[in-house]
Amino acid sequence: MADRRGAHDLGREAGPAVPAMQSTDLRAGRFSMPDYLDAGYGDRGGRARARMSAEKMWPAPSVGRPDAAGDAVLPSDPLERAACVALLAFAGAMQVSIAAADILLTITAVLWIALVMRNRERIEVPRMFWALAAYAAATLVAAIFSVDPRVSLIDSKQLVLLIIVPIIYRLLPGKLSLTAVDVVITVGALSATWGIIQYLILNYDDLGRRPQGALGLYMTYSGLLMLVTCAAVARLMFAKHHRQWAALVMPALVLALAFTFTRSAWVGSCVGVGVLLLLRDFRLIALLPVAFGIFLTVAPTKLTARLYSTFSLTDPSNVDRVAMMKSGFRIIKDDPLTGVGPDMIIQVYPHYRDKTAVNQLNPHLHNVPLQIAAERGVPALAVWLWFIVSLLRDFLRRRREAFPSLSNAGIAVIAAMLAAGLFEYNFGDSEFLMLFLVLVTLPYAAERAPRVAAAPIVHARRAG
Repeated sequence: MADRRGAHDLGREAGPAVPAMQSTDLRAGRFSMPDYLDAGYGDRGGRARARMSAEKMWPAPSVGRPDAAGDAVLPSDPLERAACVALLAFAGAMQVSIAAADILLTITAVLWIALVMRNRERIEVPRMFWALAAYAAATLVAAIFSVDPRVSLIDSKQLVLLIIVPIIYRLLPGKLSLTAVDVVITVGALSATWGIIQYLILNYDDLGRRPQGALGLYMTYSGLLMLVTCAAVARLMFAKHHRQWAALVMPALVLALAFTFTRSAWVGSCVGVGVLLLLRDFRLIALLPVAFGIFLTVAPTKLTARLYSTFSLTDPSNVDRVAMMKSGFRIIKDDPLTGVGPDMIIQVYPHYRDKTAVNQLNPHLHNVPLQIAAERGVPALAVWLWFIVSLLRDFLRRRREAFPSLSNAGIAVIAAMLAAGLFEYNFGDSEFLMLFLVLVTLPYAAERAPRVAAAPIVHARRAG
């Protein structure tokens, strides 16, 4: 399409002077034309008045070019600005402290609700949210029919995190979505630096004591690093501007990820980055074997031994995962519709434990699709797959549009989550789910123009 634009279109490169107005329910009072002219707006009409008010609240951004240059500008409206700042702080805090993230998400939600009520807005969500809503409904049904409904209903409180989707969709339009990714990458780099210090200086350098950042759990830490790495590589490969920071922090992200000894995150990262290489130029996939060879050459023996164990049929964790798969299929066979209920695997596992299992008890099955089907039933798995397919369909359609780095990052984090999720129940980890929802909602939010608010009409008396 770009090749067809003529000279008369060159002036449109920076985007329209005023973002497109979203359809909203607006009410205008009746007024007489003479009164309106005397109010000081001449013959420009109501649209000009609305535009003048909107330009005060939202400076016109460049939304017409892919990852166009220029910085995002926070809205000047105090309530809107406070909500955006709180949301950006939440996007960074989830990699440092779950408590801080929960507090900031609560503050953001309160400000968002206040904003919606004040402006009498209709809550808008991307299309993929309805699959998430169906997944939430299936989860609640599974909790009601659970082995222990009380425990399952309490565990279902994690569904509250789905509010992240409409909040981000409303508060981070246009280039503010790129700012959110910058925050995620920056905090991820700081977290990675702390993990490297833990490995090199504090002796977090074996399977018994792994780098965990500030989170306290190495699996969560490695999962978040995996998502941040995918987002940073997407920014580096597909953004038109502001790629230097992603390139600068990449070594820290890769090193910290390697030092976690977490094979599922390694697999997920390789798959996510591999998908990005294929999307950019399929010939770039040749870089992965090169990186693999470099790792085997320069990595410490402990890390290479951990990598080799991935392919060992006698490794205890590998044997136990195969046994968990067998147990999971037995659970699904007995309760295909609603499963045993959220947080119930740990209670029923002894009954379904395979004779080849290594561990006597497991809280979950270390496999996302299997865990969902066993806990919540096959219908819940079906709607979850609907959610994933909806995301991939939308991102593949959008990956060459206004913000390609965001859409391609969305594809990469989905691929990474699915690959790592074959060996770890990452979708059930609150911190991981938070960051995942943020990254897959940003491509939708980025395509929304900043909201234009029409100012009320002022009646004025004619002099004399």
